Amino acid sequence: MKCPKCGVNNDKVIDSRSIKDDSGVRRRRECLNCGYRFTTTEGVVPEELKVVKRNGDREEFDRDKIRRGISNACYKRKVSPEEIDSMVDDITRSLLRDFDHEVSSSEVGERVMNLLKETDQVAYVRFASVYRKFQAVKDFIHEIKGLK
Repeated sequence: MKCPKCGVNNDKVIDSRSIKDDSGVRRRRECLNCGYRFTTTEGVVPEELKVVKRNGDREEFDRDKIRRGISNACYKRKVSPEEIDSMVDDITRSLLRDFDHEVSSSEVGERVMNLLKETDQVAYVRFASVYRKFQAVKDFIHEIKGLK
């Protein structure tokens, strides 16, 4: 695994734990070059699940993309990494349950927004502003009024 800090591919696993519902493994690692500690997750992702983008392109489903989007929305909010992992797990499980081969990116985005709305409304508005491509302050106001 390549260290996110120094980029060297030389680390050791410090701790391994099962992810909720035994759907994967969470590993705590330490870079042997710089000493930086980081977490990785490992799980089964069916190769047949594709995400259909707005422009019609298809790409492999990537739960890390969902995690990055949620993490960015929750930046400096009181949402723990465990809560983020739980949201990613819930979204992944529901998509795999409800779709066999393809899912639209809009469906993925809506599921993320629904969970964020329940978890942290500021994070929800942040995510919605990027996902829905807000262009003006009125877009934010409209979304916030919808939360009441």
